[in-house]
Amino acid sequence: MLAAERRDLLLARLAAEGKVVAKDIAFELGVAEDSIRRDLREMAAAGLCQRVYGGALPVSPAVADYATRAGVATSSKERVAAAAAALIRPGQTVLLDGGTTALAVTAALPRDLRATIVTHSPTVAAALVGHPAVDVFVLGGRLFKHSAVTCGAAAAEAAQGVTADLFLLGVTGVHHEAGLTTGDPDEAAMKRALAARAAETYVLASTEKIGAASPFLVLPSAAVTAVITDAPPAHPALRGIPLHPA
Repeated sequence: MLAAERRDLLLARLAAEGKVVAKDIAFELGVAEDSIRRDLREMAAAGLCQRVYGGALPVSPAVADYATRAGVATSSKERVAAAAAALIRPGQTVLLDGGTTALAVTAALPRDLRATIVTHSPTVAAALVGHPAVDVFVLGGRLFKHSAVTCGAAAAEAAQGVTADLFLLGVTGVHHEAGLTTGDPDEAAMKRALAARAAETYVLASTEKIGAASPFLVLPSAAVTAVITDAPPAHPALRGIPLHPA
C-alpha cells in the first residue's frame, strides 16, 4: 500500500471510529509501526489530525478563527449555553470564559438577572452591557486575538483577586483520554488560573468538540464538576466523564 493510500485509510478510520491506534493499524496492514507513526506526523503537520500517545485523534474544528467558529454547530452551542445559563443563581459571582459558546451564554441569561460576572473576554463583556443588573469585571492583559480573550502574566495575576461560585470554561477538545484541551499554551494556562478561583467548574462543550483534541491540556476531565453537552451520553469519548445534559 502506498503512503498516500495509507493516509486515506487513516483519515477514514479517524472519521469512522474517532481515533487511530498506530500499532493496530500497523498489524492490520502488515507494515512497520514506525511507518504509521510517520504518516501520522505528516498528517498532524498538515492539520489533519492531533497526535496523542499511541496514535491520533480528530483535530478540533473549534481551533478555526473566531469568525469561522461563530458559524459552527450554532444550535448545539445555543443548547449548551441555555443549560449553562440556568446554572447561574441570583447573587452569584461567575467567571465566564471567552469564545463563541460563552458569547451564546450571555444571550441566554435572563434580562433581570442580578449577578457579578468576571471575564477576560472583551466581546463577552460588551455583550453584557444590555443586562442592567449584572456587574461586569474585565480582567486585563495581552489580547489573544484568535479567541478574543486576554491572557499572559497580567491577566493571570488579576485572576488571583477573584473568588467565584462558578466558572464556565470553554475548550476546543473533550476526550476521556486526552482530557480537556485547547490550541494555545498561554490560553490553557489562563483557563487553569480561572478554574483555580472557582468553587465549581463546568465545561461548555458543543458537539464538534466531543472526541476531538488540541495540542495543550487545560485540565483532566476529572478536575471539573461536569461537562455541559448535548452529545449522546454513550459517546465513546465521554466514557467516565461527569456530564450535565444540555
